Amino acid sequence: MASYTKDKIRNIAFIGHSDEGKTSLLEAILFNTKVISRMGKVEDGTTMSDFDPEEVARKMSIGLSLAYTDYKGYKINILDVPGFFDFEGELVSALTVADAAVLVTSATGSISVGAELALDYCIANKIPVIIWVNGVNKENTSYTGTVNAYKEKYAPKITVIEYPIMDGNKLVGYVDVMSGKAFDRDGKAKDVPANLAETVEEEKGALIELAAEASEALLEKFFSGEEFTTEEVSKGIKTRVTAGEAIPMLAGVAVGPDYSITTLLDRIVNLFPSAAESRPVKYISAGSDEEKEMLVSSEGGFAAQIFKSFVDPFVGKLLMVKVIRGSVSSGDTVYNTDVDETEKISSIYYLKGKDKDLIDTLSAGDIGAFAKLNYTATGHTLCATTDKVKFAPIAFPKPVISFAVSSAEKNAEDKVIAGFNRLMEEDSTFKIEKNLETNEMVISGLGEMQLDILSKKVKNKFGAKAVLREPRIAYRETIKKTVEAEGRHKKQSGGAGQFGQCSIRFEPGAEDGMFEFVDAVVGGAIPRQYIPAVEKGLREAIKQGILADYPMVNLKATVFDGKSHPVDSKEIAYIMAAKLAYQDGCSKAMPVFLEPICNIKITVPDSYMGDIMGDLNKRRGRILGTDVVEGKAIVEGEVPQAEIGRYATDLRSMTQGRGRFATEIVRYEEVPSQQTDKIIADYKKRLAEAE
Repeated sequence: MASYTKDKIRNIAFIGHSDEGKTSLLEAILFNTKVISRMGKVEDGTTMSDFDPEEVARKMSIGLSLAYTDYKGYKINILDVPGFFDFEGELVSALTVADAAVLVTSATGSISVGAELALDYCIANKIPVIIWVNGVNKENTSYTGTVNAYKEKYAPKITVIEYPIMDGNKLVGYVDVMSGKAFDRDGKAKDVPANLAETVEEEKGALIELAAEASEALLEKFFSGEEFTTEEVSKGIKTRVTAGEAIPMLAGVAVGPDYSITTLLDRIVNLFPSAAESRPVKYISAGSDEEKEMLVSSEGGFAAQIFKSFVDPFVGKLLMVKVIRGSVSSGDTVYNTDVDETEKISSIYYLKGKDKDLIDTLSAGDIGAFAKLNYTATGHTLCATTDKVKFAPIAFPKPVISFAVSSAEKNAEDKVIAGFNRLMEEDSTFKIEKNLETNEMVISGLGEMQLDILSKKVKNKFGAKAVLREPRIAYRETIKKTVEAEGRHKKQSGGAGQFGQCSIRFEPGAEDGMFEFVDAVVGGAIPRQYIPAVEKGLREAIKQGILADYPMVNLKATVFDGKSHPVDSKEIAYIMAAKLAYQDGCSKAMPVFLEPICNIKITVPDSYMGDIMGDLNKRRGRILGTDVVEGKAIVEGEVPQAEIGRYATDLRSMTQGRGRFATEIVRYEEVPSQQTDKIIADYKKRLAEAE
């Protein structure tokens, strides 16, 4: 197995909208460089990178996969990123370790939502990117129209470095704008087509001007009117691309026997930064809170970050890793900073989709995979035991939609939950936890498709069928007026009996907002040793309200009188008496439901602001403020949690996937009277189902 130095490594991610050809392009590259002997097809489920059963069944990528190829002595690590919105976490993982990205987009004459979001992410994080326009051989496509669409939105960054030469719907060659020369599919020189000559000349001028701004020397040469060599243009454009100041565009065909990737591999090698030139990674040293930056370096103690994990049916859990500093070999002992444990590296692999090449050493700048580590998970830092560091965590998107999860079979809840917990090792963008107020297990993620796929994986991998349903809202109850009530518990069944009686005043306004107990008994009406029993009874009682089974809050209870029996009074009797007083008193004190109110912050293109505000009003929401920043509208408001259960899906529909939002519960408010009957009806329905 060849060994590669950091200057000979290119780490790139294929990004873009779903179903625009990322996986097919990877397949074409692997075939073109003789990694595979035949090209698989997404629709047949035979591609190298889509190997999960759910990917095969759905004919789409749902998980990040890794493959590599050798091209002219360069190792190109390619991360194939799912394009569907629910798998945004995979995009974040890939672009955390990739040094550049290829945005694969269709030649439709427009910008798809997924392409726009991915490109915006790269621009915001200064990740070098090239746009590769796929499918220029299809009917009713337009490379020029697509270029113009990107220029309109992202000028002046967009620059064209190639124009496809078409014969009808067949790609027969390309024009290299840097040199101004044309070539056929085999790389042989040919004349520049007359219909492209003027356009190519204009683009070449723009390209040279863009390259000139890369350095003082080139700028001086430009203003002096000297000619630029093709190498100087290429070098200047690389500088601008690496800095995130230029986004080159070129075209090709990824699918079919007439596939053509033109010069994409050369562009990856020549225009993208090597692993040695990659942006620094933030970290802290052991025993320090000072954040520093680490460059990829062969010198120094080993340091690497895990960015993805999945379960291989043959070797178990595989952890994708990028080495930032030093190197690691099979048999080495390394330190996991996140869990304070040591791990022994037993097996190291280069990955090609589901296939694995066993290697001895993984060096700085390279990407590979570890197997059979005991404590390590996605996001963790592994380092030398003598030089402990910790990289900044991967900033995964937070879950925005939740469902209650249960088992379709009786007594199989534990199996379902265990299955989801295992899957959390592979996907860091969902979580499963118990809601202590509603007593439900709740699974949360980025979208309904993601959670549906996870449920199917639990069934396929662990034999447990999960059922997802709308989660209950964690309502609460309180009272609105002051009442006094008496609770009397008397039990006589031969022998010693039970007797306890207490008078309690119930009123809204607990000091801590939850429950306040006041002892105002005088004259020994209730013996002192039984006062704690009254409080205990009330604390047990408020766990369930009067109207339904939601907890009672903001309740002040003052015990002021009572009776006792010299023989029959016992702790249990006063516990029961307090509960009876609670039921009697609070039922007369105008009990009401309280609902959680969320602060919501929505970010959308400014053209959607009116629709978003109107929709919030329909959800019983209140608009607190609006702002427009760089073409994005920010709407902040408050809305009942009950009204936004599927807001992630609804917002995506309203904005064609361009919207983002975040929520936080800020307080509880009284439920409108028209909603109360619905909550009680739901409670009664649950009682009936439980019988």
